[in-house]
Amino acid sequence: MRWWKVIGLAGLAGVAASGVVLARAERQRRAYTPEEIRERLRARAEEASRGQ
Repeated sequence: MRWWKVIGLAGLAGVAASGVVLARAERQRRAYTPEEIRERLRARAEEASRGQ
């Protein structure tokens, strides 16, 4: 097997792995209800205001 084939296969595997990671993150993001998002944002804002 030539070196360029190995590099090509490694690149293809990297692209596929990146797609899996992005799809998983998107599914987790969409799993939140609007109320859960509001609660999380309020908690983060409160934490940030305490830090100043």
